[in-house]
Amino acid sequence: MQYVKGIQLRERPGAGSYLREIPAVRHLEQMERLEFSAPVTFFVGENGTGKSTFLEAVAVCMGFNAEGGSRDFSFSTKETHSELCDLLTVLQTVTPDDGFFLRAESFYNAASYLDETGNLRRYGGTSFHAQSHGEAFLTLVTNRFEGNGLYLLDEPEAALSPQRQLSLLVAMERLVQANSQFLIATHSPILMAFPGAELYEFSDSGIRKTAYVDTPHYKITKQFLDDPERMLHYLLSES
Repeated sequence: MQYVKGIQLRERPGAGSYLREIPAVRHLEQMERLEFSAPVTFFVGENGTGKSTFLEAVAVCMGFNAEGGSRDFSFSTKETHSELCDLLTVLQTVTPDDGFFLRAESFYNAASYLDETGNLRRYGGTSFHAQSHGEAFLTLVTNRFEGNGLYLLDEPEAALSPQRQLSLLVAMERLVQANSQFLIATHSPILMAFPGAELYEFSDSGIRKTAYVDTPHYKITKQFLDDPERMLHYLLSES
């Protein structure tokens, strides 16, 4: 299911805006649009290339709280989200019945907001603060994500062991079969392997569609796991 089929930049960042320094933003200025053609789309790339900035902008444009949550979350600990959301047009097909913006770095704040409101029934009935970080993430996905929804995940692997990342893949497949769409910013080569997913690599050159085995994340991880002693010897001898 496609709820969001793409994004386009309707206005350039103003003079002096830090957004002008992000290659992905400059690249989008030159593109007609960035299209999403699969139920699962990954934003991948090095730190600082704009993945999370783009995901956040899409989330805010779709009515989600900038620090994470569903469309009925209304908390803010600090106004730090970028102005990109004011410059984007999200190309939408139909409105999803459900949705959530999971932001790893501010999940603590979202969990605190839920405790304050007492609205835990849809979230498994137990405070996320009473669970480990990884348990809380999976509890959220398995209990709160109901299907027929748009789910935006920003580095969900931050709290998950490799085994739990595999569990997340299983949950994602269940939700995709229930007419859901995912947009995910990640560094995880495990998550990126989701069957049929499209991957956009963010880099100093801008944004380009890529294959799983061509991502630096896959290549570096495979190289390390194939011969960790050799790579460590090379790396540490250079230090």
